[in-house]
Formats: sequence, C-alpha cells, structure tokens
Amino acid sequence: MPQTLAEKIIAQACGRVSVTPGEIVTCRVDLAMIHDSGGPRRVKPILERLGVGVWDAERVVVISDHFAPGFDPESVAILQLTREWVAEQGIPHFYDLQGICHVVLPERGHLKPGRFVVGGDSHSPTGGAFGCFMFGVGATEMAGVLATGEIWLKVPQTIQIELEGTLAVGCCAKDIMLALCKRLGMGGGQYQVIEYTGAVHHLPMAERMTLCNMAAELGGQTGLVAPDEVTAEFVRNAGGGEIEIAAWQGDADAKVLETHTLDLNELVPQVALPHSPANAERVSEVEPTSLHQAYLGACTGAKLEDLQMAAKVLRGRTVAPSTRLFVAPASTRITASAAADGTLKTLTEAGAILLPSGCGACAGYGGGGLLTEGEVCIASTARNFKGRMGANSSEVYLASPYTVAASAITGRITDPRPFLEGAA
Repeated sequence: MPQTLAEKIIAQACGRVSVTPGEIVTCRVDLAMIHDSGGPRRVKPILERLGVGVWDAERVVVISDHFAPGFDPESVAILQLTREWVAEQGIPHFYDLQGICHVVLPERGHLKPGRFVVGGDSHSPTGGAFGCFMFGVGATEMAGVLATGEIWLKVPQTIQIELEGTLAVGCCAKDIMLALCKRLGMGGGQYQVIEYTGAVHHLPMAERMTLCNMAAELGGQTGLVAPDEVTAEFVRNAGGGEIEIAAWQGDADAKVLETHTLDLNELVPQVALPHSPANAERVSEVEPTSLHQAYLGACTGAKLEDLQMAAKVLRGRTVAPSTRLFVAPASTRITASAAADGTLKTLTEAGAILLPSGCGACAGYGGGGLLTEGEVCIASTARNFKGRMGANSSEVYLASPYTVAASAITGRITDPRPFLEGAA
C-alpha cells in the first residue's frame, strides 16, 4: 500500500507495515520533550500519584525556556523545581537557560528522520522540518507518555503544500506562512499533517523550521518536510551522526487529502494585523501604522538566519527614536554565532536592545518586551492573539525579520524591500 511519509513513520512507531488514516493506533515514543512551564511542575504530581518515574530517562529531554531566566520569586521557584525533578529522575539531557526548546532540541542533535516524537508545547511541529513526526500534547497526555513510553494516535491524513519558484528579495518563510494562514485559515490544517514539498528543498533548515513551526497556526497536527542532504548536513553538524534519507520519503502515489500550490515568485512581504495570523495582507496594503515597539524573538523569528535578515536591513541605519527594538536570540548558541559573525554588532549599533534567550515576551513572560495599555508592536513571532504579549488593549502585527527591522527604522509598518536594494 502506498504510504505518505507521516504514515511510514507512524507505522514504524506502532510496529506495523502500514497504517490507514482514521485508524487509532498505539505508538512507541522515540523521544519526549518537555519544558519548565508545562513540564515537571505539571507532570511531577501526576507521576507521584501513579507511583512511577519516567519510562526511559535517556529518551526524555528537558529544556527551561518559558520562565528563563527567572524574573520573580515564582519563576525562580519553578526553575528550581525543574532542576530538582531532572536530578531525581536522572535525566541526562537537560538544557537549562540555553534557549527555546524548539530550537535547542535540533541544535543539540536530538531530531532525526523517522523518529516519532512528542513535545509538551503547541509549536512542537517544528521538529517535522527534520523528517520526524513531532506533535504537541498537554501535561496529562505527557504524563502518560513519561510513565509508559507510548501514546495513542488517530492516524492523520496529509495536506500537501507544494512550493514553486523562488523567494524574491525581502521575502522569507514567515511571509509564506502568513500568506498560507490567510488562504487556508487558522483551522485549514484540520488537525492533519501539513507536508511541504517542491521548492522547500531549496530552503535552509532554519526556514523549514519556520514552515513546520507555524503548521500549528494552520491548525495542523504537525508539519513535515522529507529529509535531504541539507537535513543530513544539519544533523551531522549538530552531533546527531549520519541519517537515512531514502527510507524516509513518501511514496509518489500515496493518497493525500488536499494539495495546495503557492507560487513563491508572486509572493511579496506580508503583515498580519491584530489579532490573528490569518489577518495577513501585503505590506503595501497595510496602513503605515505608528509603532511603539519592534520585537525580533521567538522560535519562529530569532534563529541565526532571522537575525541576519534583520541585520541586512539595519546595517548602517538607526532605529527610530519613537520605537524600541528588542532582540531575543532563540538560543545561547545563536547569540554566540551572531556575535562571532558581526550580526549582533550590526543590530546593537542600530539601537537594538539585547534580551536573554527564551520564550519571553512572545508568550507573555517577563524579561523584557511586554506591552502596556494601548501600545502597538510589530513582531517576528508566530502569534498575535489579543493580550498575548501584554495588555489586552495592546496590538501586535506579525511580519518577517526583514519587515520588523525596516519598521523599526521608520517607526511605522514599512516595506523592507527598498532597504535591501544592493544589500550583500
């Protein structure tokens, strides 16, 4: 029976030759990832009531990112509880204050094609960029995974997003996703697999991660990109060793639910208006709204490549006096790389304020970047729901790092393309 890539991974996880969409199967988990917010403080009491520990400490990764670094007595206590629980369970893969889980997990070589992975966060589909089936669950389901190493799953169908052409100057994966959110809507993914094909294989891993990350905004269960040599090089450099590529490709004649085509040649910079990623418009059609803040952060918009995009726009220019620009690199390794290649120098010389690596303002946590009543922000984050980054009366516009940087310079929502003319 022809199988999609998702079906092949699920079949392996449940010990079957093949699976059929709609079937309910029990899968063995290759890896479970939890963070400080939905992790130990939620699952510890459940496991204690059950009288069990984690099924396999080697297969659990814990990352502190939501309350990191501690910004008040409560957050400090949550971080301490996380550290103590990790020690109690003998978990060797603990990344404390190292960055956002969806970036740190692949950065440290934990994700490989064919793996069945469960994450305790809604943006866990990011892992699908590496050819593994990774999806998010709540704390109760995660406690079950940690206790048994298994989880049940209703086999999803696959929605293919066929990318054609080449991205123009000033456009990137974030623009692709905002355009798709507008076209398909927040529920367009129908809790199925969103598999990106075609020109996606011309994009670097960081851009593929953004596509899979925001499969969650489409309402998909997960995002997925079949592995290729780009995947293999990333995993190798991350210390994950060699990977199989040929074994983890979907069959050409496998049945999919839908196929949508997006012509990248026609794509222009996008901006999502408050309070939904689906409220996307061409930047040229958006009012040049005045801004109090611009924010480069989150798992979606603060990887090294994202910061480099912003630096191309900001090089030799200055942030508007009326606007503050915050930069929160997605991991400490990214901070180091951005410092080494001059990206941070460019950003800070332009007037950017550097924040610690972590989820921070994207998820409404402390550490800088939160909005007060009536403030307007443009951000490279994945979500702009009402009140998510601070006061309920604040407004957040979503855009690419290019557009965020250009808007920081002018103090209003701005098309980045004029700033990139002749840029290296």
